[in-house]
Amino acid sequence: MKRTTISLPDDLAASVEREARRRRISASEVVREALLARLAATEGGRRRLPFVALGRSEHRTTARDMEDLLRDEWDEARLR
Repeated sequence: MKRTTISLPDDLAASVEREARRRRISASEVVREALLARLAATEGGRRRLPFVALGRSEHRTTARDMEDLLRDEWDEARLR
């Protein structure tokens, strides 16, 4: 593993520390997870888009429920 030093604004650094304490993990792990979630790529080198083919669900309420569907997909993707 490579060690890297970054500079964060005070409020962002405090948020990272707060999340680390809340989850009882290191600040480094919080930052790694955030970077992976933001930059994650599949083996083919393309980012997975959780909403691709969403319109093919054959559900009649997709447009009405779009905000909930996207939130659920992004939350699930973030946990991976």
